[in-house]
Amino acid sequence: MQPFELSLTEAARAVHTRELSPVELTASVLERIGAVEGRLRAYVTVTADIALAAATRAEREISTHGPRGPLHGIPVGLKDLIDAEGLATTASSEVRAGHVAERDSHVAARLKAAGAVLLGKTHTHEFAYGLTTPQTSNAWEHDRVAGGSSGGSAVAVAAGGATFALGTDTGGSVRVPAALNGVVGLKPTYGLVSRAGVTSLSWSLDHVGPLTRTVRDAALVLSATAGHDRRDPASVSGPPPVDHFGGGGLGGAGDLKGLKVGVPRNHYFDRISPEVEEAVRRAIDRLVELGAELVDVEIPMARYIQAVQWGLMVPEATAYHERSLRDAADLYTPDVRVLLEAGALTSAGDYLRAQRARTMMRDAWARMFDGIDVLAAPSVPMTAAKAGQEAVDWADGTTEAVSDSYVRLSAPANITGFPALTLPVGHDRAGLPIGMQLMARAFGDATVLRVGRAYEESTGEAGRLAPLAA
Repeated sequence: MQPFELSLTEAARAVHTRELSPVELTASVLERIGAVEGRLRAYVTVTADIALAAATRAEREISTHGPRGPLHGIPVGLKDLIDAEGLATTASSEVRAGHVAERDSHVAARLKAAGAVLLGKTHTHEFAYGLTTPQTSNAWEHDRVAGGSSGGSAVAVAAGGATFALGTDTGGSVRVPAALNGVVGLKPTYGLVSRAGVTSLSWSLDHVGPLTRTVRDAALVLSATAGHDRRDPASVSGPPPVDHFGGGGLGGAGDLKGLKVGVPRNHYFDRISPEVEEAVRRAIDRLVELGAELVDVEIPMARYIQAVQWGLMVPEATAYHERSLRDAADLYTPDVRVLLEAGALTSAGDYLRAQRARTMMRDAWARMFDGIDVLAAPSVPMTAAKAGQEAVDWADGTTEAVSDSYVRLSAPANITGFPALTLPVGHDRAGLPIGMQLMARAFGDATVLRVGRAYEESTGEAGRLAPLAA
């Protein structure tokens, strides 16, 4: 096994025991990027010299004082919305040409303090305003979409071009590309990870979260990045208790006795592909084998989810881009410009009604979780669409835009702010990955991580890289 194939947990253990040096690991990942980047285009920029210098510094520090923690000397990719001092933050847009970050974002500073090695900046759908990341190819099939908006981060992790990565999630932008590329993606509880220094799409919906090979990896990254930051007005204290290499707050692997898993009667299994439904229901059955109890639940206010998501996101995005849209509208890609212009047509009354509906939905979901510990459901209704495909026809005779289909199942966790985890649970007949989503009440991040870890350890297939063609 080559170093680039190691999960974060495996790499951290090897570095901790001095079986692998950060320089060897970083050089292997950079070599992998060089081998696959021409086909995948996961990165906006690769900072190889900076990465090797940081790896050399980490190796020296570890030799002298031992590792600071599990991220010390581990290569990471940052979505190109996240500021890193001295590097461009382009948001994959010509609007940001020439922009260079003057200081680290809070999460970049936390990763630097943990000793992580920055590889470069990964592609996003322009300004995170889309669910496909069209410039990046899916890691499993190059003619399929990567998912978005954190498509570059997901593809880099799936292909071995980053040991882990960070993305942002406003309506599924961590979980959708994670599911479509067969990796783990976590959207933490709203406010648990600071967004200071991160380009915004929608202030009240944005989250920062990890993309990793395994659930345990995601827990390690969350532990390093979560915590209060006065620069983010929504920031709150308290990462879940997770130790470096043991169970910590995740509990014993494989034991879910007494855990109540909600299975939706509506919304989540409506208009999904039969292969996705089969794989997710099979994964839910595995949770029962591990000791969990299933509870049928009704998803509250399901008919309003799309309207609330768009009613919040569209006007907030337009407000953020108001000046640059006025001064440089022609520099935006057409799909993003249309959405930004549409936001100017949203009335204050519509926005306030969406906020009121969000409060009602959050309260209703909290009551639903009074009877369950986690909700288990599909992450996305279908696997990766063909590049350029605009719509999907469902068996009930309806037609839906590809982006709308991908956001439909992930939006509730953004509206409510509740934690949501996606992890791989199978493949369709074409070999494309399928993801299952686990959700819990606010600050139940440790619970979804515990359940996800129990599932993946029961299968013995965690951390699989995409089988890239020669």
